[in-house]
Formats: sequence, C-alpha cells, structure tokens
Amino acid sequence: MDMKTNAFKRAIAAGRQQIGIWHAIRDSAVTEMLGDCGFDWILIDCEHSPNSESDVLVKLQALNGSPTAAMVRPSSLDVAEIKRLLDVGAQNILVPYVQTVEEAQLAAASVTYPPEGIRGVSTGSRSSRFGAVPDYFARARDEICLIVQVETRAAMDRLEEIAAVPGIDGIFIGPADLAASLGHPGDIFHPEVQEAILSCMRRIRAAGKPAGFLSPNQDLLEKVVEAGCVFTAVDVDMGLLRRSALHRLDICKGWKS
Repeated sequence: MDMKTNAFKRAIAAGRQQIGIWHAIRDSAVTEMLGDCGFDWILIDCEHSPNSESDVLVKLQALNGSPTAAMVRPSSLDVAEIKRLLDVGAQNILVPYVQTVEEAQLAAASVTYPPEGIRGVSTGSRSSRFGAVPDYFARARDEICLIVQVETRAAMDRLEEIAAVPGIDGIFIGPADLAASLGHPGDIFHPEVQEAILSCMRRIRAAGKPAGFLSPNQDLLEKVVEAGCVFTAVDVDMGLLRRSALHRLDICKGWKS
C-alpha cells in the first residue's frame, strides 16, 4: 500500500492558489459536508475550538474520499500533541504563535523522525496505514507540510530568519493576534495592521516561501492575494453559520409587525 501524496504541499510550493475554509465546529458531519463543497483545503482547529486528537481522527475519516486537503492546527507548539496528530493521519500541520527561530526549529523537528528530528516512532499508527506503507519512516517527511503561524510583532521582526529555517514549508499570518500585538486588539482594519499584513505577505514571498491568510472580508482577501497569498482561507464555519442565520432572521422579522 502506498503513502498518500500531499497534493496541497506541492500546489503551494508551485505557487498555485489554494482556497480554504476554517473549521471549528466539532460535528464531523459538518466536516464531511465542507469536504464536498469544493474547497482546496480545510483547517481543523484545535487552538480556539474544543477539538481533541480524537475529534481530529474522526474528522480526517470524514474527509476520506474527498479531494479537500486537511490541515490541522494544534493548540500550541507542543511536540507531544503534534506527534499524536501526525499519528492519526494529519499531513498538513499549522503551528500557532511561532515567534523565534528556535521555536520554528522545534516545530520542524517535531514533524521529522530521528536522527534529523524528534518525532516519536510508532510502527502501527494510522499515518502509515497501520504499518502497511513500505518505507514509511524514510518517506514520511516528504508528504508532511509544516506551516508556522506568525502573529506577533516579535515574529514579524524575525520573519526572514523564520522563513529560512530548514523544514518550514510555508508561513501563515494570523491577523487577530498580530493586531493585538501591534496595540490594536480587535481592529485588524487599523492602517498599521493592514500595512503589516500586506508587508508580511510580500516579505514571505520574497523569501521564497508560500504565504497564507484567513479573513471573511472580501476586500482584504483581494489585497492579500494581490500581495502574494497562496493558501487563502475565506471564512470560518461558525461565523459563516451565524451570519447566515442572522441574515435569514432579518429577512423574516417583518412577519412579526
């Protein structure tokens, strides 16, 4: 049995735009539905939602047969958590809140087997199709895509150094935390924040790495794509559901007058 090819990793390395959606709702039926919508990738979030490794496993199973690539964001730069996510089959990992070269190096080591890295070895995990993939341990890293999330002033100041760390396959700009770090919490549309976001997009691309971003705001998305964003998440499932529900309610409120 062969290992699953990581088409998402190859697409962003080639500079082909990949459109994604953020997935925070725990229900795996939602995962399955989103996987059939036509997005190139879906981010399963464990940082700002109650998803556990067990939830991630069920969600990855729900995406079996879907062309949509799964990316998983652990709760933090936690080597043990990342190991467990990889073992249940995650191939694309987005590590949040990376601020230094040393943290980027640790993230790279956590997705790589020894002797180059520190990923723990399990001979019968889902990632190797329960041991059925020949030479899995020699080939696994080729099909893992590691994205680090830059979302503070300190990280932004070290952007090129972080991008140069071997094993980093892309850099994602987190707008909400970046806005807070720049002194504008809750205001990603402040001119200083907007300029920082667009500058980071250009710097990441100049450093030769794919750049990623998330926003439900179409005007901002158009700007970041123009600035070089390659993997672009266009909404969050929970927010999308709430906005749609409120819109439908507003349309029908006239019945009560």
